[in-house]
Parts: sequence; C-alpha cells; structure tokens
Amino acid sequence: MYTLGIDSSTQSVKALVWDAAAGKVAASVSVNFGKELPEFKCKDGFLPNDDALVKEADPRLWLAALDKVLLKLKDAFDTSKIDAIGGDGQQHGSVYLNSAWPSALSSLSAAQSPSCLVDAFAGVFARERAPIWMDSSTTAECRDLDARFGKSLQERTGSPAIERFTGPQIMKFARRNPELWAKTEKVHLVSSFLCSVLAGADAPIDTGDGAGMNLLNLAEMKWDAEICDFTAPGLLAKLPAVALPGGKTSLALAPYFAKYGLRAGIPVVPFTGDNPASLVGTGADKPGIAVVSLGTSDTFFAAMPQFKTDPNGYGHVFGNPSGGCMSLACFKNGSLAREKVRSLVGCDYKFFDETSFEKVPMDDRRAFPYFESEITPIHPATGIEANFDWNAADDAVKVVSVIRGQIGNMFERTRWIGKFDTIRVTGGASRSKGIRDTIAAVFGAKVETLDVPDSAAVGGAILAARALA
Repeated sequence: MYTLGIDSSTQSVKALVWDAAAGKVAASVSVNFGKELPEFKCKDGFLPNDDALVKEADPRLWLAALDKVLLKLKDAFDTSKIDAIGGDGQQHGSVYLNSAWPSALSSLSAAQSPSCLVDAFAGVFARERAPIWMDSSTTAECRDLDARFGKSLQERTGSPAIERFTGPQIMKFARRNPELWAKTEKVHLVSSFLCSVLAGADAPIDTGDGAGMNLLNLAEMKWDAEICDFTAPGLLAKLPAVALPGGKTSLALAPYFAKYGLRAGIPVVPFTGDNPASLVGTGADKPGIAVVSLGTSDTFFAAMPQFKTDPNGYGHVFGNPSGGCMSLACFKNGSLAREKVRSLVGCDYKFFDETSFEKVPMDDRRAFPYFESEITPIHPATGIEANFDWNAADDAVKVVSVIRGQIGNMFERTRWIGKFDTIRVTGGASRSKGIRDTIAAVFGAKVETLDVPDSAAVGGAILAARALA
C-alpha cells in the first residue's frame, strides 16, 4: 500500500510517497516557491510589504505549486499505485473565499476539467492576499480578545490571544474591510483549502490545525460560538466543519487529478497543521514520548492524553490527529542564537558541540542568549544574561552555560505537560553530542536522534494509511 503525503510549508510544497508495508519513503519531490514560481512574487513565502509586521501570500501560489509538484511526482513514481492522500499546511494561514468557490470546486469533477488550478479558481478570493503564520499585525485585536475573555480564552482554546493565530487575523479583516468580509462565504486554513481542492468539495478543519485559531473549544472539539460571534459577524456560518480525529473520511480525489496518473475517487484524509503532522511523522503521537526540534527556533511538542493548559500561559495546546491533544512550546532563541554565541566565542563546531562539554563539569552556571525578543517566557532582546561573570569566563564555560540555560528554560517551561522517559531530538543542532547529553541530564530521559527531514509529509502519509486500515 502506498499513500501520498503533501506538505505545504512556508517556502515550498513537498509530495512524498509512503510505502506503508515497508515503513519507508518510496519517492519525494518538492517545489520551491521563490525559485520555481517567481511570478507570484513570494520569494521567501510571502509578498513584499512596507509594513514589516504584515506577512501575506498570494493564495494562487499554493494552487500553482500543487499542480507543479504533482507533475513532478508523476515523473518520479507510478502514481496509479497511490491508494490514499493525506497532508498538512503551514499553521495559522487563512484563505477567504466568495460565492464562486463552490462552483469552482465542482468544476474539478466536470467532464471538461480546467487546464490548471489557477484558472479553475480565478475570481474565488474575497481577499486577494492570505495572511500567514508570520504576520504579527494584530496586536489591537489580541488585546480586545484578552479584554473580553481573559484567561478563559486559553482555558477554552488552548492558547491565549496570539497575533499569528487566525482568529485575530479574521477580526482585523472583518473590521477594516467590512464590505469584503460580507462577500466572504467561507474561511479556510491553508490545510483545509488545499484538501478541499484535492477533493473538489469543502473539507473540514482538523482539530490539530483548528486549535491554532483561538476559535476552537478543545474541551468540546467544536467551534466556540461565543468567541466566534465576538471575533467577526457571522463567522460561525463561514467556517468549515470540524473533523474529529481518527474518523473515516468521506472525501475522495476529484477527477481533475487523473491527469497526474492518480486514480480519481481514492480517499483524501482531512489535512492537519505542520506541527501536528510532525507529531505523527516522528512517531510521538502517543503519550510518553516528546520531541525537541532544534531549529531556527527550538520547539518542544508531545502528545497529551487529555486537554489541559499551561498554568503560566506560555505553552499551546492543539488537537492531536491521532486523538486527544498535543502540547507545544516554542523558544525563539534557538539555533540562530547558538550560532551567534559560537561566533562571539570564535570556536569551531567540534569545540562547540563536544570539546567544551568535556572540559566543564556539571554545575549551576547558566546563561541565556536573548538576541531576539523571547516568547517563552516573554523577555526583551537584551543579549547575553548570565548568573555568573560572563566576561571573566573562559570559552568552554560560555558555550556550556548557554546550552544549559536554553535546555534548563525548556525543561522549566514544559514541566506542566508531564514527565517523559524518551525524548526524540531532531533538527540541525541534534548532531551535537553536548546538546544531546544536556537534554538527557536535565530531563532525566533517554535521548534518541531522529533523522526525519520531511516529518510533516510523512505524518500526512501515515494518517492516510491509517484511514485505509
């Protein structure tokens, strides 16, 4: 059995074929938005804007990329062997569609299918630009949500009001463009938008991705009517249904996609967000295993048997595509901060990753590199802060104290989730023995290194395979 996982991330889209019997990748192709689709002017995944806080993309880009990546896949693999499709999209991005949307979807099943997806969906966008997860222009809307709901917003939706989240983005659009909001018939996430296109019918929003909106009541796994009513007029009627985890799908691939060798009618599983998909792709979607992703930002995520929130308000809770919930905490000062420290010390990678840890005994000296304003916990960009004389310390102490500071902060901010026997580490910095050993010591857990470069796409493909079981 082969299944297809499609991952639409910030700068690219990947299509990965999963051999379910062998448990491995059979084929993988990708399309880089900036390099291969320059006509949409989204070099880094978003359109230029004079306001640095505004980050929006042309939603037609995602349609063109879907056509292009499936064409590549057809050349790389016998796509007629694919039995089901799953996938994910970058979280929090939203697409606003008008009354032409249903007929455009129907055209994908018509005898005379359109020549390409961009043509098929010309004129369906009530909003020509789609805000993505990087947009942080909704401070005023977040304040209004906090003023109205206070701590109950987090207690109901799993997160406090977050500028990047979709609810505040919808509120901003409805307030500033009431005429266009009135013409909006449907609001999809990037994930459910692409899933709808594949199925030629409105797809539901998965709880993993829907929880990144400040709109989904995670205790009840349905849209929170009170929050929706406050966010924008008539919003509840404009949202797709909520997809319950683990349910069988009634979505089927539209005939349009037979042009890529795919069999029309094969199951299409509701897409989720990239983080929930990675939870599945790394094999951590059952309680007891946590994943630490050491990237530009460091991320800690894990499955949760039941819904509960961070009492300190920093961590987030999303739905788990495999059932229940998942936790997630993000730390902005991750690998870029470590690189800055390495540059300041003037050492090579071997010294930074191994030698320094051999020289410095375990003690309580810690430093934190606040090169970016931190979000977990909230802290301004003030540079290095240490509980010892940083300037008098030798290079090894500087390196080790920073790693201890980062991992110690991660441990403190994720204790509310629970204790873990195993932590799976991924990302470029996972190559560092010193960092792995520090994680093991601080968390008191066995550390496993993961080499799963496309964990989100793998997760989507695995979810598709489970739907066939």
